[in-house]
Amino acid sequence: MRFSVYQVSRRGGREKNEDRMGYCYTRDAGLFALADGMGGHPEGEVASQLTLQTMALQFQRDAKPGLSDPAGYLSDSVLNAHHQLLRYSADKGLPDTPRSTVVAAVIQRNKCYWAHCGDSRLYLVRGGKLVARTRDHSYSELQDALGRATPAGERFNRNVLFTCLGSPGKPMVDLHGPMVLEPGDRLLLCSDGLWGTVSDEIITEQLASRQITDSVPDLVELALRNGGPRCDNVTVLAVEWEGTDEGEDSLQDGESHSTQALGDDDFASTIQSANNAERPNELDDAEIDRSVREIQDAIQQRAAKQKKS
Repeated sequence: MRFSVYQVSRRGGREKNEDRMGYCYTRDAGLFALADGMGGHPEGEVASQLTLQTMALQFQRDAKPGLSDPAGYLSDSVLNAHHQLLRYSADKGLPDTPRSTVVAAVIQRNKCYWAHCGDSRLYLVRGGKLVARTRDHSYSELQDALGRATPAGERFNRNVLFTCLGSPGKPMVDLHGPMVLEPGDRLLLCSDGLWGTVSDEIITEQLASRQITDSVPDLVELALRNGGPRCDNVTVLAVEWEGTDEGEDSLQDGESHSTQALGDDDFASTIQSANNAERPNELDDAEIDRSVREIQDAIQQRAAKQKKS
């Protein structure tokens, strides 16, 4: 597989950033995930971090090097993350359970599967058009889906979710796919800090017309400006699918990831380890960049060795 990734998280007018994002991959499969810890409940940053860690650990266990059932993995890992939050709350004796939304995509070979719970979104853009978007598990989105007009005075209810991870009842998880990807397809996973102030039309146009390394940071800055002093945190992870590695010997450029040189048991990840749960309030961008560089160096070294042998 060959793909490009760009990810960024910015704290808006909130006291802390409770969003988390990351990706991991083997030779044949990649997981891209984003979680948004929910305000009004304790330790939202822990909820989002535990969600991603749980999904990454299960991906590492099951992808050898591919997943036997990508859709089943997504469903199981999201529910396992939910139960992990319940256990965490019980172990800590918290009066309420930390809660989080989540959106995640698996790309295996040239097929994409995705799942979400809550109002973190996935956009899929192809040929300048929006071909897929997740539907939020919120009051206003439900009314729109049912064709019912929501009175203007009730638009505040867009933030009211009827399901999430860590809630007392079993969470609702929507699954989609497989969709066969074409070279140039772009996926964007984001928290509500982006789509809450930037329209789907602008997100689609920017994602379609410019490189993700240019469009994503500009979209984030636009969301922060539109949101004003009380803007929500804005977190985005974007992926451009470049195709399979068949016939390719090395990376095309510095922004691309190629998995061709990975062995059957190799696993690479930018999702922070459990040790970082002790200091989860802010994303460590330097640590993420370091992880990406280490992954790229390891792949390039392995490819160089294969050429010599």
